[in-house]
Amino acid sequence: MHERLILISFALLIGVLPSTALQPVGPGGPADIVVDNFDDNAVGEFPSRWRFLNSRTKRYEALEGYMADDEQFVVTREGGRVFLRAYTQGEAQRISMPNGEGYFDWDLRDHPNLEWSWRALSLPEGADERDRNDTGGAVYVTFKTDWLGRPQSIKYTYSSTLPVGTVVSFGRLKVIVASSGVDPVGDWVDVRRNVFQDYVRVFDRDPPTEPLSITLWSDSDDTGGEAIVDFDDIRLVTPARSRD
Repeated sequence: MHERLILISFALLIGVLPSTALQPVGPGGPADIVVDNFDDNAVGEFPSRWRFLNSRTKRYEALEGYMADDEQFVVTREGGRVFLRAYTQGEAQRISMPNGEGYFDWDLRDHPNLEWSWRALSLPEGADERDRNDTGGAVYVTFKTDWLGRPQSIKYTYSSTLPVGTVVSFGRLKVIVASSGVDPVGDWVDVRRNVFQDYVRVFDRDPPTEPLSITLWSDSDDTGGEAIVDFDDIRLVTPARSRD
């Protein structure tokens, strides 16, 4: 895998998309920010607000040229619910949305919490973030880059084998297991992470106030296995508000 090299590119360019929806929380208070709930996307298509960062050209590009049968993110419907499905078979795939410039505006002082729902239907057998570093599903937050362009990120994972709360360090990349295949899989799981507090805990300092990007990730290339993980309801939440 070339995960670290790919992450270096995430923060290099920012494109322009329609503004992210705001959810009011009350008079005088800041609004929750809906990054994406996929409801306005066409079923069977790629998610319209997300982009693939071409590591060669350093440009955010449409997903159509980068998705394949064995590595893709596609909008799916089940019953009345519309969501995003990540599928990889012995491959790795990711999609990104940068902070600012019409995508979404995230300031950790107003929105320290990142929430999402996900569901694991298949996780790479034997994967372990400490060694066989496959992750059926992950949500990255990239905070900044250094003078060499190296990113600093937290990777929240749906781990095949490690228990919830496990932290693995790869220098500027910290892995936090947010959900685990140790527990029964197949049901939707709601996740809420206080990103500000997580950053302080793993980097031992206050974070930059404005993260650079959010990235969704799936990979099964080290194990050669299969990953199917669904994502939904990604949003940034104020301290006073909890998931509805």
